[in-house]
Amino acid sequence: MSGHVTPSQRGFTPLVALILCLPLLAFFLRLGAAPLFDIDEGAFSRATQEMFERGEFLFTYLNGEPRFDKPILVYWFQAVGYLIFGLSEWAFRLPSAISAALWCYVIWHFARPRFGNDNALIAMAIAATALGPFVIGRAATADGLLNLLIALSMFDAWRHLESGRRAPLLRSFLWIGLGILTKGPIAFLIPGAVTFLYCATKGQWKQWFKAVFDPLGWVILIGIVAPWYAVALTLHGWDFIEGFILKHNVERFSGTIHSHAGSIFYYVFMVPVLLLPWTGPLLATLRKIKPDFSSDLHRFLWIWSVFVIGFFSMSGTKLPHYVLYGSTPLFLLIAAHCSGLRRPVAHLTAPTLVLALIPLLPLIFVWLSGTESGNAFFRAHLALAGERASPLFYLVSIAGLLLWLAAMSLWKAQLHRKLVLAGAIQVVVLALVVTPWFGAVLQEPVRQAALIAKDLDEPVVSMRFSVPSFSVYREAVTPSGTPEPGGLAITRSDRIPAEGYDTVFLQGGVALIRRHAEETFSPPEH
Repeated sequence: MSGHVTPSQRGFTPLVALILCLPLLAFFLRLGAAPLFDIDEGAFSRATQEMFERGEFLFTYLNGEPRFDKPILVYWFQAVGYLIFGLSEWAFRLPSAISAALWCYVIWHFARPRFGNDNALIAMAIAATALGPFVIGRAATADGLLNLLIALSMFDAWRHLESGRRAPLLRSFLWIGLGILTKGPIAFLIPGAVTFLYCATKGQWKQWFKAVFDPLGWVILIGIVAPWYAVALTLHGWDFIEGFILKHNVERFSGTIHSHAGSIFYYVFMVPVLLLPWTGPLLATLRKIKPDFSSDLHRFLWIWSVFVIGFFSMSGTKLPHYVLYGSTPLFLLIAAHCSGLRRPVAHLTAPTLVLALIPLLPLIFVWLSGTESGNAFFRAHLALAGERASPLFYLVSIAGLLLWLAAMSLWKAQLHRKLVLAGAIQVVVLALVVTPWFGAVLQEPVRQAALIAKDLDEPVVSMRFSVPSFSVYREAVTPSGTPEPGGLAITRSDRIPAEGYDTVFLQGGVALIRRHAEETFSPPEH
């Protein structure tokens, strides 16, 4: 796509049609093919399921205990899918898929008048094909929705900054309020901090204070946020403050939650991975930071991305998807500079290596299962990789690689066009065969154990093993603890007690076990 000829001048080309369909392809193709992944997908889905079982839709519970991790909005959206489609992976993931697709189209809509039609399409293609958005947009969690709401709030904040109009500012407060109802204070922190830093570089203090303290904006925000938070405080009081505010917000930043630690350089290495196959253009775009600061919009976008990366780099708890809150500006900046890409080897190597690696994954996993890597539970999972890789897995993954090699060699197109095709091949291969295969390796044993437990129709406890998806498929609460004599437990194969238990089911390191019944004392016969 040249910067001089628009799609309307060229006609509706096949590449334009492909790009416009990419969000739907990336986020809906075989959306329900893989079992729910633990811990997050299982926890969100089970909490939604328990709302129906308890008849309580104002707060969430997980295996009978209050779940303070996230606010309520994404659970309500999941509840709609669950109500319509019933118990299915598709239903629980649908809100994220819709949000991710809308996220892509919102990027395109924002970029068209500011970067041109061609670059807007490329920005949307990057958002739809990069590895990080692909994963989070197909996960039954809150992050697909939050990324959409952060993008909406930031885009409307910019519309206000560039025009002074109040309508986009008020919409920004609306999106922030919904974001706080989705994941908490981070939805306010990012727009507030980024706009502050941008206005600071421009000396526009008065404009920032006037916008941030707009009285009608706060009426909108408080009107959205206050009712549910008031309900949560009424129901749980200090437990809500301690569980949600302190543990899952303050402690996530100041300390490490669930062993998710990492060095200060964690995201320096993670961002290029999350943007595959666009890693080469990302690195090329980094060289444009200094000249980009002469453009107000580019300055705003760089501040947005750098703030998010810097903020979460200082956080004690690090997860890959956190940095995606600052990926939207990178999609736009890469697109803005993509027509000047040179050095094909530098930009085409990453997608080639990814597509070449995929057919080898089952062999690598099986090989790792025979080493001392990880622990016995981890290796038991990996041992399933070979048998769970169907002929279709190899057919699709090898066909994708061959198609890419042919296009890379024979198609005389600009580098960013080739990367759009690489991204499209990547998401199709990942959605068609890789994600279902990966789910079969990691999660199918849990689902099978749950279905067996459901047929047995007995109480089950989770013994030193956190797999909330087990409760989803079993459709019953699974409390933590030790089973009563004669009772069932779900646990890991490396945590089965040496004595006193029989194995009911064992696969991939997942075990359903039954405790021996205690012998009753019988008096001797006379």
